[in-house]
Amino acid sequence: MPLHLINRGRPAAGFTAAAALLLTLSACASGTTTGTASTTAAAGLPSSHVHGLSVNPTTDQVLLATHDGLFDLTKSPATKIGDTNDLMGFTTAADQGVFYASGHPGPGSGLPNPMGLVKSVDGGKSWEQLSRQGESDFHALAVTKSGIVAHDGTLLTSPDGKTWSPATAEFVPAVLAGNPETDTVLATTRDGLQRSTDGGKTWELNEAAPIIQFVAFAGGTEVIGIEPDGSVQYSADTGSTWTQTGRIDGEVQAITAVKKTGDKPTIWAATTEGILVSTDGGVVFQAPDAVR
Repeated sequence: MPLHLINRGRPAAGFTAAAALLLTLSACASGTTTGTASTTAAAGLPSSHVHGLSVNPTTDQVLLATHDGLFDLTKSPATKIGDTNDLMGFTTAADQGVFYASGHPGPGSGLPNPMGLVKSVDGGKSWEQLSRQGESDFHALAVTKSGIVAHDGTLLTSPDGKTWSPATAEFVPAVLAGNPETDTVLATTRDGLQRSTDGGKTWELNEAAPIIQFVAFAGGTEVIGIEPDGSVQYSADTGSTWTQTGRIDGEVQAITAVKKTGDKPTIWAATTEGILVSTDGGVVFQAPDAVR
């Protein structure tokens, strides 16, 4: 179902549909994206519910956090990593192979329900219970320079993943995005893009920003955003100002972005048809095999 842009002064029904689609499947057309052209999708994904996407900038390993667990898409067919857990929230830490997650345990998992905040230091093979087991199902997670920001109905911050403090915010984030190099955090909300510069403790609505549905840091300052209509937005100043670079036709489930020295950000997008990649900051999207 196509999404529509939202007027900040109107009721929230439009964005409620958009936010719901952050956690559901959507179709993606075929072709190659240049500006408003169509896109070419890769093979189907291993799970119908995608919650997160991670790419190792050194090895280009692509990991997909889903309702059915964590999958390595670098291998064919995709290989499940670790136990089957519904990873509703998923984010990467500063060190490669270190992840934070939340959600619900699957069959034979052994984790409490809800999982609270768990941490993996072995690329998702195993998970350590950090805090709020049996209490919190964090649907949105982000790592910052000073800690973790998470939402389970209340927006919380933590310096270590174990002790938590409520943030001064009343909005409900659909997506949280941060980076270990900075304390700037972005949140996509029904009213627009919320921005924090103190690790998620306090927030301000960026009224000049476009309506963003998905957002991801490519580094300490560069950010990629996807509007509900698939327009790709780029920010060089941690989400203060934005420039449109291209567009993804169809609907997106999750994105991530990486920045290599001297390059434009590489953007990875999960769609219901598969993975799309842009190596030019969002102008052109293709299947991964086409850009290798």
